[in-house]
Amino acid sequence: MTTTTANHHLSPAFPGRAPWGTANKLRAWQEGAMGKYIQEQPRDFLAVATPGAGKTTFALTLASWLLHHHVVQQVTVVAPTEHLKKQWAEAAARIGIKLDPEYSAGPLGREYHGVAVTYAGVGVRPMLHRNRCEQRKTLVILDEIHHAGDSKSWGEACLEAFEPATRRLALTGTPFRSDTNPIPFVTYEEGNDGIRRSAADYTYGYGNALNDGVVRPVIFLSYSGNMRWRTKAGDELEARLGEPMTKDAISQAWRTALDPRGDWMPNVLRAADRRLTEVRKSIPDAGALVIASDQDSARAYAKLLREITGEGPTVVLSDDSGASQRIDDFSAGDSRWMVAVRMVSEGVDVPRLAVGVYATTISTPLFFAQAVGRFVRSRRRGETASVFLPTIPMLLGFANEMEVERDHVLDKPKKEGEEDPYAESEKEMAEAEKQQDEDTGEQDVLPFEALESDAVFDRVLYNSAEFGMQAHPGSEEEQDYLGIPGLLEPEQVQLLLQKRQARQIAHSRRKPDEEADLLEMPAERRPVVTHKELLELRKRLNSLVGAYAHQSGKPHGVIHTELRRTCGGPPSAEATAGQLNERIKKVREWATRMK
Repeated sequence: MTTTTANHHLSPAFPGRAPWGTANKLRAWQEGAMGKYIQEQPRDFLAVATPGAGKTTFALTLASWLLHHHVVQQVTVVAPTEHLKKQWAEAAARIGIKLDPEYSAGPLGREYHGVAVTYAGVGVRPMLHRNRCEQRKTLVILDEIHHAGDSKSWGEACLEAFEPATRRLALTGTPFRSDTNPIPFVTYEEGNDGIRRSAADYTYGYGNALNDGVVRPVIFLSYSGNMRWRTKAGDELEARLGEPMTKDAISQAWRTALDPRGDWMPNVLRAADRRLTEVRKSIPDAGALVIASDQDSARAYAKLLREITGEGPTVVLSDDSGASQRIDDFSAGDSRWMVAVRMVSEGVDVPRLAVGVYATTISTPLFFAQAVGRFVRSRRRGETASVFLPTIPMLLGFANEMEVERDHVLDKPKKEGEEDPYAESEKEMAEAEKQQDEDTGEQDVLPFEALESDAVFDRVLYNSAEFGMQAHPGSEEEQDYLGIPGLLEPEQVQLLLQKRQARQIAHSRRKPDEEADLLEMPAERRPVVTHKELLELRKRLNSLVGAYAHQSGKPHGVIHTELRRTCGGPPSAEATAGQLNERIKKVREWATRMK
């Protein structure tokens, strides 16, 4: 049986942070993946498991089994960052596998079973690692394998270094990339549509992990507000987050919101800290993290948090030699806040993080999933995670699709006329991914000056549904959502959000219009629409556009453009339910006239 062969000499306490009641055995998905591997004995194996599910535990258990059965003689772990390299070595040591995280060249000490290195390190000296693989039977564990596609040189170096390896285990929580760089040692299979996608040998998605209680459910709290900025040409522009606007305007409004000198960030940080206080009533050591765009912003956010809380937060900067130790100290302590420049977005294990503020303008699905992954690791049943977001349509889309499993696509589908919900700027996404652990120079892309911002509580997103209507910061309505208990079962969260929303609607209706706290429209005119319902509306619109294109002879794209010009609003991927219904009504009207 898999259980006994896999766990032949593991410490009873391994894994150290297993969920309730499983400290001396593997989780079901880890057992399943182990069983499949042991039965098939493949040379290459890709395991896709959601952040927080226990990829490290699975990989080290497998490494232990392969060493014990003399399938391999040594282990090489390749990780994205220096901090993760050390984290791997520490985790391996707990089960008796000694990895040298400081290895650079030459013979390895006899006391070690292998090495832990970074992708960048392999990129510098691929032949060193190839020679090691040729001399002894080697298991190579490629952590967050999508990083091997970050640059051509890294991918080529990995191929060069580990082509002779006896066994290769690739791990990732986010197998999708926005570019089409092939990832080394990953199998791609062509579907019926002619598009090649990555094929995982074992997949354990967020939805599965949520059902098993392995990860926390995530409550997303979205904040809108008015933004005012000055362009390079000297024009002053004003817009509201979430309203239809060009990509450039969205980018500039977003960056205006994140400017620490405005009112948006202080209000959102204050709300996030109130949420943290509520969560700490049931999870006393719960911590919070701000993911910042750059070092100057990180320091400014830290100053704001000190003023709000009276406590200096831990600040982690990517080029700081003490960054790794500060993360460890924060993880082991019980202080409230940490501010980091992106480097904490992936793989770093701080299980007590329960509240997050997404204060960066990186807009790739890969980075978003990695960032949210920092908050989902569950330690006890009923814990929830809370992530604060600006009301940016793209981010709200990612938040609504947390449970969607994706594969890495090598070939981009091109359907004439249909608006692709993911057809954002691929170039922008690729650039953000390449530079996610360094200063991206975003401020140089669209020169502008942030002048003024304010914050408005917009809505809560949970389990692909939206709750709540706009409310002023500090209002009773906002506090209703910030005060949701930190320990609740997923279905209890849903029920409580529905009750809070009903109460807010009833409260709004009792007020005179001029006193209503809702800043856009009366509550009864803003129905709750799930993400699934929005997708259905988009499908219906595309179907009607297709029929009208056949009837009129006009291309799909031209019809979509005419609908936007006539009805207003953004592309259908970002349109609200009301805007989509208006376009559906309009295209039906056009079709009727032609009959």
